[in-house]
Amino acid sequence: MIRVAAGILRRGEQVLICQRSQAGSFAGKWEFPGGKLHEGESAEAALVRELAEELDIAVRREDLLHLETLRHRYPEGPEVELHFFQVVSFRREPSNRSFQQIAWVLAAQAESFDFLEGDKGLVARLAAGSLFPRP
Repeated sequence: MIRVAAGILRRGEQVLICQRSQAGSFAGKWEFPGGKLHEGESAEAALVRELAEELDIAVRREDLLHLETLRHRYPEGPEVELHFFQVVSFRREPSNRSFQQIAWVLAAQAESFDFLEGDKGLVARLAAGSLFPRP
């Protein structure tokens, strides 16, 4: 099983989404930033590391709010355990260091992007406005 941590960065009604490069698995699919956990690494530590590597932003573990953990098996592919976090705050403007492209999009429009299958349930709740409580 592959263990992955992913972060949802918000700006008002927008969220940051990232498109996988054309090289590698699931080319061109959209996802939230993050990546694989190293052996013995917590999901929070992995996400802090991955956000620095992929987007050049600084995040502290206490800036992460666990949303949910899901498991998904890809047909003829791996089973993944996905740890989703809201990134409550971060320092520096996100800079694309490893994706085909990154984009701030309205949460309500997230479903119109071709997300990885494992992310689609969360994306649907995000688009419906049920992932984060409304003030």
